[in-house]
Amino acid sequence: MLTRRHFVMTTAALFSAPIAGPALARPISDQSKWSAWDAQVTPANFDLATSNPWGVHRRFLPQRVQANDGLTPGDIHVDAVARYLYHIQADGTAMRYGAAIARGNLYEPGTYTIKRKAKWPTWTPTKAMIERDPQLFERHADGMNGGPTNPLGSRALYLFVGNRDTYLRIHGTPYPRSIGGRASSGCVRMIMAHINQLYPSVTPGSTAFLYPSEDGLTAAS
Repeated sequence: MLTRRHFVMTTAALFSAPIAGPALARPISDQSKWSAWDAQVTPANFDLATSNPWGVHRRFLPQRVQANDGLTPGDIHVDAVARYLYHIQADGTAMRYGAAIARGNLYEPGTYTIKRKAKWPTWTPTKAMIERDPQLFERHADGMNGGPTNPLGSRALYLFVGNRDTYLRIHGTPYPRSIGGRASSGCVRMIMAHINQLYPSVTPGSTAFLYPSEDGLTAAS
């Protein structure tokens, strides 16, 4: 004879385990395509100092310039007013690149450590980005595969404060005409062919100094 207790125990054994749903696919970057993608974003007969199929102002093309005294080789300095990124060299010079910074009050000046770098990175918008602009970002809430249309472009340098990922990046952009402007949601943008040249010479552990924008200078004056 089946008692009520037997029935409850039996049904619990049969039905207590939840049915696992399908695992969410994480965004990927197909390494077999990296070389083809690099070729896609690099102009034919590319010359770092003169190639400009993007039509940016000539002052944003890479140049070697004299660095200020006392700066540490390997560090990065972002002049947010002039929209320049400087990579300090061991011989007292710096490679200067054009950059774009964040729009409005999303730019965050400060001193950061580059703790990670990645080729053709994947990208996932932050919760704050989705809340701020759901029409633009919500469809990418589960992440976006690496590739030429990914917002982080071909290379990314990841900025940390201590061991905390700030979610700020120095990265390539599929929107090269934004260089010289204020366009991003917090990051520093570069032309993909330019950051591809910078990337191999950046060592994790280097410091990135993001100086105040014109808004910050006005507020402090």
